[in-house]
Amino acid sequence: MKTKYLVCYDIADPRRLSRVLRMMKGVGVHLQYSVFYCEFTWPELQDLKQRLAGEIKPDEDDVRVYPLPSAGRVVSLGLGDRVPEGVKVML
Repeated sequence: MKTKYLVCYDIADPRRLSRVLRMMKGVGVHLQYSVFYCEFTWPELQDLKQRLAGEIKPDEDDVRVYPLPSAGRVVSLGLGDRVPEGVKVML
């Protein structure tokens, strides 16, 4: 069973930032500069965490993975109402 997550990061070094961005584009929907919406099984999440840990410097970078509730609506304000290209919204 897949769970929904937000993966957010703040990477200090531009080279590491590029590597993390490329990695994340392969696994999630790019919502904002350093925010991705993802759906993972538990083993997939563990794999991503291990791969990210190999790319970052823990004393300089910050990566957070937030599980999303299974029910409820997302509220967005301002430009947040845009739907990224390639994403289908099903109500």
